Order: sequence, then C-alpha cells, then structure tokens
Amino acid sequence: QVQLVESEGGLVQAGGSLRLSCAASGRTFSSYAMGWFRQAPGKEREFVAAITWRRGNTAYADSVKGRFTISRDNAKNTVYLQMSSLKPEDTAVYYCAASLHSLATTLYDYAYWGQGTQVTVSS
Repeated sequence: QVQLVESEGGLVQAGGSLRLSCAASGRTFSSYAMGWFRQAPGKEREFVAAITWRRGNTAYADSVKGRFTISRDNAKNTVYLQMSSLKPEDTAVYYCAASLHSLATTLYDYAYWGQGTQVTVSS
C-alpha cells in the first residue's frame, strides 16, 4: 500500500509559477515511478509528467514540455511538479500517482493516487 498526499494548489496569474509536491508513504519501495495527472471540468484525466525513483528518468506531455519540470527527493519520498509559464489551459485538479512497474503515461498503469489539488490559472 502506498499513500500519496499532495500539497495545496493555488490560484496564479497567467505566466506565473507554482510548485506542487506529493509525499509518498507506506510501501514506497514498491513504487517504480511517480506521475502527475490533471483533470479539468468536463474533461478526462490526462497525463502531465512522470519520473522514476531510481534513475530520475522523466516523461512529459507535449502540452507542458519546456514549462513544467518534475523532480524527486528520494530521501523525502517526495515528488515535485514545478510549473512555470502557466496558462489558463493548465487549470485543473492535479493528481499525483504511483506506478509499480514502469514510467507510464496512461491512467491504467498507476495503482495509487493522491487526493487531488486544484490549480487555477487566471488570464
């Protein structure tokens, strides 16, 4: 069992920055990678970024490449999502998730999920 607790999101102006964190606890050794997903009202949950614990390999959605950076602090069992140059289109509930087997980009590959945190970008 892996428990994931996300930091508070927030309201930010377009062009601004925001950093999210996700702290993992429990059976963290079983987690191969961590990912961030987001879901806007009326839309399906979509992949944002992911990172492996061991080597720090990363994957990003095309929509956030160059603007978002995922990182991890293994000692703290925490993953971060640094969001810069934010756009109104980034407004969504952001979820962190744990994958047991791969650096995955699909919902199905993630076994554990955080509670979600609201990020709102105003124009």
